[in-house]
Amino acid sequence: MRWLEVGAASVQLNATPLSVGDIFRKQIDGNCRAWIFTSATLAVNDDFSHYCGEMGITDAVTRRWDSPFDYPRQALLYVPQGLSEPNRPGYTEAVVAAALPVLQASRGRAFLLFTSLAAMKVAHGLIQAAFAQAGWDFPLLMQGEGSRSELLTRFRRLAHAVLIGSQSFWEGVDVRGDALSLVVIDRLPFSPPDDPVLAARIERINRAGRNAFMEYQLPEAVISLKQGAGRLIRDETDRGVLMICDPRLLTKSYGRRIWQSLPPMTRSRELSEAVAFFNTD
Repeated sequence: MRWLEVGAASVQLNATPLSVGDIFRKQIDGNCRAWIFTSATLAVNDDFSHYCGEMGITDAVTRRWDSPFDYPRQALLYVPQGLSEPNRPGYTEAVVAAALPVLQASRGRAFLLFTSLAAMKVAHGLIQAAFAQAGWDFPLLMQGEGSRSELLTRFRRLAHAVLIGSQSFWEGVDVRGDALSLVVIDRLPFSPPDDPVLAARIERINRAGRNAFMEYQLPEAVISLKQGAGRLIRDETDRGVLMICDPRLLTKSYGRRIWQSLPPMTRSRELSEAVAFFNTD
């Protein structure tokens, strides 16, 4: 697929394959060797078919092993009550309001992960004002104020810091120990449908008479959510709360598939239980 992006003073030409399956299949067929793929986020509810399909792998042997982490003891998955659908006005404000009492209980030590830069910036302003009003002195960091490595160094060094980020902090970030005890995710990470590559992939799948949402968009969102959730528990001694604010996790029929794909943390919808979790540190 080819498309162009027009900026204020530039035009960028792009070329992206709609599928790497055929390309990678040629690599497999042309190299007589074993191929081993490992990751904590390859499966969707113990099913590897999405990853295998995307990679053009038709005859793989797949295995899944349980995590060494004691998720029911080490972590709580908290889905707050009373939030509206994410497309409603004021959703980010409601997310921040729901997160503030949990941030107080965790004494900072948190990542707040947003699915868009716009929501991230709105949340930063709201949290900054709320901290000032409440007199909380938790250091507040935001993606874009430095490189990712610089922000992570500051986050680890500062006591009780709160880092607000977007895509850059959903994966490939490792903060162990007490410095990170709360991860808040604003909404399920479905890719925006106006992305030209995604739109072309959806059109191709639907044109073939298949369901692009169930076959492609939902598995991609599950894998992305698992990556974001994976920032919380990094070793056998970590403890913390994963707060997912999107009510679709429980109200939509597809939410069950997402719910079952997440680590087996203790689960709650009660704010009191999320707050109490930190009192047992």
